[in-house]
Amino acid sequence: MLNLDSTVLVVVDVQGRLTTLMHEHKSLIDNIVTMVKGAKLLNIPILWLEQVPEKLGGTVLELADELLDFSPVRKSSFSACGEHAFMSALEQTGGRQVLLTGIETHICVYQTAMDLLAGGYEVEVLVDGVSSRTLQNKEVALDKMSAQGADLTTVEMALFELMKSADAPQFRDIARLIK
Repeated sequence: MLNLDSTVLVVVDVQGRLTTLMHEHKSLIDNIVTMVKGAKLLNIPILWLEQVPEKLGGTVLELADELLDFSPVRKSSFSACGEHAFMSALEQTGGRQVLLTGIETHICVYQTAMDLLAGGYEVEVLVDGVSSRTLQNKEVALDKMSAQGADLTTVEMALFELMKSADAPQFRDIARLIK
């Protein structure tokens, strides 16, 4: 199970016009924003990635507004693990459980998950916080990640798993986010 002291949220490439091409993109953005808000309430480290932003554009405004206290890590490799700045930032968090969200499920999210698993990290993919242009690409990627050892979860499930109890001081605020 996810633990507050070892979990890191990684937001992958939720950028520009590409985001609007994703399957069910409106609910995707809402779910990622909810996860980011929840992670902030729970004081979970957040690492934010942008794939060649000079070409794909910056992170969508709704999400960027929630990430003002963080700086994006620019990348050109599909796997975030191919970027030294990302790996350094991840190591600095001390976290060994990585919650992945973002786009596209079958490219950057998938390759990042595979490299993290190979590096000994526990990986959980937010199925309602990832997408691809086609549902088929998303489903195949989720199947492959799961078969290789990544766990699948949802935004609500992850947030409540991290809190462990209704006695958590953040419970009311998190419950409001979910509604």
